Amino acid sequence: MRASVVGAPEGWPIRSPVDLDAYLAAADPRDRDEPFTYVIDPGGTLRLAPRRSEHVACAGGGEVLGAGEIAFAGERDDWVVTEVSNQSTGYCPGPTSWAPVAAALDRAGIGRPAGFTAAVVFRRCLDCGERNVVRDDDYICALCGAELPEVVEPRLTAQPPTDQRLR
Repeated sequence: MRASVVGAPEGWPIRSPVDLDAYLAAADPRDRDEPFTYVIDPGGTLRLAPRRSEHVACAGGGEVLGAGEIAFAGERDDWVVTEVSNQSTGYCPGPTSWAPVAAALDRAGIGRPAGFTAAVVFRRCLDCGERNVVRDDDYICALCGAELPEVVEPRLTAQPPTDQRLR
């Protein structure tokens, strides 16, 4: 996946409502009508890209603390998240990735919900290797029918910064 996004632009860093204003002003108007691809980079910064972008491209091919899709409402210093998920088949973040997402939004001064508005559970089949989205607690591989593990190894290997200056 990383090789396929070499040369693709990284996501736009959002550290304030002013950054979000600038990103949305520069975005294709058609892209503003749907959620954006996002990642939280290892420094804890929210990065945005059009929805059709790969999360790995948005992250510049690197590790992330969180990834998914996000939508906003409002304008000029009064932005709020209306939708946010951990839907990223490139990184397969678990629902626990909410903490760095919330922290990045708080640091940027963007209003947010108390958690993901749509949380996704991913599992990789141990028999065929296929990535699966678990729905309705059905831990069965959609490709080969094998049982999926109920626990999963972490896919997001970056750790939140411990340096207080980055917070």
